[in-house]
Amino acid sequence: MKIKLDENVTTGVLPALKTLGHDVQTTIEAGLTGKPDDEIWSAAQLEERFLVTQDMEFSDARKFAPGEHPGILFLRLHSPNPAAIVSRIAELFEDEDVETWKRYFVVATEHKVRVVRR
Repeated sequence: MKIKLDENVTTGVLPALKTLGHDVQTTIEAGLTGKPDDEIWSAAQLEERFLVTQDMEFSDARKFAPGEHPGILFLRLHSPNPAAIVSRIAELFEDEDVETWKRYFVVATEHKVRVVRR
C-alpha cells in the first residue's frame, strides 16, 4: 500500500510499515512540514497515497467521502504519545486486512476499528 504519514504521526512507525512491504512517505520527506492541510491532502491525492493522520481536520467522513480518495486512517488515541502511536499502527497493519481499506475512511481507537465504506 502507498501511504503518506501526516506530520502528527511519529516517524517511529516507518520501520514497522516498511518491513510489512508498504511504500511509506512522510510529509517531512515530501517537504510539507508546516504546510496547510489542504496541501497535504492534495499531495496524498496526487500520489494516490493512503493518508494516516491524527489531525481533526481530516475527521469528517462526509467531507472525505469514501470512494472519492485513496483512503484515510484517522487515528484517535486517548494518549497519543509516540510509543502508543507506533504500537497501535503496527498492530493495525499487522492484524487487519488493510488492503481492503483502500478508498475508505477508517477510524481507529485503542480497541476499535471502524471502516466507513459509503
